[in-house]
Amino acid sequence: VALAYFRWTGAFLIGLGFAWPHLKRDWPVLRRQWKLMLLLSATGIASYNTMSYIGLTETTALNVLLLQSAMPLVILVWAFGLFRDRPNLAQAGGVLVSLAGVATIAAQGSLSILLHLSLNPGDVWVLVAMVIYGSYAAMFRHRPRTHPMSFLVATMGLGSCMILPFFLWERASGATIATDWQAFAALAYIAVFPSFIAYLFFNRGIELIGAARAGQSMHLMPVFGAVLAVAFLGERFHVYHAIGIALIAAGIVLASFKPRPT
Repeated sequence: VALAYFRWTGAFLIGLGFAWPHLKRDWPVLRRQWKLMLLLSATGIASYNTMSYIGLTETTALNVLLLQSAMPLVILVWAFGLFRDRPNLAQAGGVLVSLAGVATIAAQGSLSILLHLSLNPGDVWVLVAMVIYGSYAAMFRHRPRTHPMSFLVATMGLGSCMILPFFLWERASGATIATDWQAFAALAYIAVFPSFIAYLFFNRGIELIGAARAGQSMHLMPVFGAVLAVAFLGERFHVYHAIGIALIAAGIVLASFKPRPT
């Protein structure tokens, strides 16, 4: 919880300087749609990362990777349930092909590893977090029509406030965090890149191409993870990496096709 709290509080403070002129102009719109802002902040900021971090303390990275690869499917289900959006054949096929690529990388090309995975309490935390975040991506189309910086900073600030009581409870229970320079450097990185910059880009992506197609980008996480592991951790690049990357790329290309109007 502390990691999630400092992540979003730090991102809020960083973004506030950039967003302040827009935030002052857009404040009446944000205040008028305060119920929607609270809902988007709770689902997209406060819940997802906090629950994912809790889950990661009780499960393996392999399990989480496989679970998160289902996010595009979760978004499609929410979009259908809330707005009756029906994915076309190319979208549905693209998601399934990319999902096969993710499974290939996560299971290291072994069907035995894939079949012997099992759910534990940590997996449940991550699964619930994904379902909640999927609703954020689907509902994003109805966000207040403000400058992207205004919306992002407002949701980060609200999300941080929502996490605060749980952070205080965690501290009161005796939990502590590391206070060395490596820990602070890690927090700074998380606040700037995965939080402020990545969310700004992802939100813009949803605006431009819709939640379903933007959600496909999450299938690229194991690809980037494999490349970074080879570059920085000295791990070997295997054939199953190449097969998985090819399937993911094919799925994303397939999902990008739009049916021709008849």
